[in-house]
Formats: sequence, C-alpha cells, structure tokens
Amino acid sequence: MEVDMGWLDFIFKKKDKAEFVQLYEEYSKEIIPAQRPISQLSFIVLDTETTGLNPEKAEMVSFGAVKITRSKIQVESAKEHYFDTSAKNQEALKVHGILYPQNPTKPEVFAKELLPFLHNHILVGHHIGFDLKVLGKFLAPFGLKKITNPVLDTQYLATRLEKGYHYDVGMGKPGEYTLDSLCERYGIQLDDRHTAAGDAFLTAQLLLKLLKKAEKIGIADYRTLMR
Repeated sequence: MEVDMGWLDFIFKKKDKAEFVQLYEEYSKEIIPAQRPISQLSFIVLDTETTGLNPEKAEMVSFGAVKITRSKIQVESAKEHYFDTSAKNQEALKVHGILYPQNPTKPEVFAKELLPFLHNHILVGHHIGFDLKVLGKFLAPFGLKKITNPVLDTQYLATRLEKGYHYDVGMGKPGEYTLDSLCERYGIQLDDRHTAAGDAFLTAQLLLKLLKKAEKIGIADYRTLMR
C-alpha cells in the first residue's frame, strides 16, 4: 500500500515558530552593558496566579506585569490578563478566588502582546522561577522554547542584601522572606494581595526598595546586581 508521505509530514510536522516569537528571540539577543548603572536599567516585574503549585501541571489563571524604567514604576505600562482554564483547583481558588473570569484573553492574543513587551528587559518576580515555568509552558505552542531575558528574583536579592550571598533561606525563620514579610519589613502596604497585577505591583515597590539598599552598599551596575 502506498502512503502519501506529504500527508504524513503534514500530520506530524512540528509547529513552526510564530513570527512574534522569532522577533522576540532577535530582540532578546541584545546584550545589556555590564557597566550600565542600576538607575538606567529597565525591568518587567511580573506575577502569575495558577490552578496549583506544580508548574508542570498548573494552568495559568491570570497574569500581571508592570515596567520599571529609570527607577520609577511606569503605572501606565501595567498589564492584567485572565484566562479560561479547564482546571478548577479548590486550594488555589481559596487563594486567588478566580473561577469564571469575564472576557478571558485568548492565548494567541496574550502571546502576541507579551513577547514584544518583554523585549530584553530584566524580568523580576518573587519566586520567579515558578512563574517562568508556567509562562514557558503557556507559550510553547507558539514555538517558543525558552524565555531568554535576564532574570532577578526579589527573594534572592533580599536575602543576599540582608544575609550575604550564601545564606540558606531554609535555615532561617519560617516565612522570613515571603513577599508578605518583606513588604511589611520595607514599609510597603499590602494592597490587592493574591491577584497577579496586585502582586506584581507590590513586588515592583519591593524591588525599588532593594535597589536603593543595593546602591548604598556599592552594588551600582548591571554586572554586580546580577552576580
């Protein structure tokens, strides 16, 4: 029996990279100069709310982000998206309370908007590794293999500034470096907690406090900040 190989190729062909993914990958090749002062760096502070705590299985329910340039939060840049999901994890619902979002964003619309927004800015979050895994899985169907921006975790930065490079968070007081604890310690009012946009804005405020502390002890440029 003859088999139409062209038809099989069509069936099994891997999804090509979307054009906006290709453009993102080109932009992300831009190198941030090592000596660029902290005050001239640009950051995208982001957060996700999900259906669970396992990033391999969790689905993204909402996404929030805001840009920081020249040491100022650009409020007009803030982004907030909600998504339809098939999973309804009861424990996660107790935290973020999102069940049936109104006017959910379609994945392709989100991806087309997000990747140009990320450009080659430094991505910031609290426990950001989790968020990036969730985002990476969400964007994979469009051909993105990896989010390649420089990354800074506010928990790591806070512990580094307060305890030194080699401090093990697990050896300290329980909850000492949660977002709640750090916001309270640095005088940041806990508004709109456990929404992606709200947590992104809180983390942005925390980042600015930490960057000021960093500059006071001689961490003044991109290279030393990202060490």
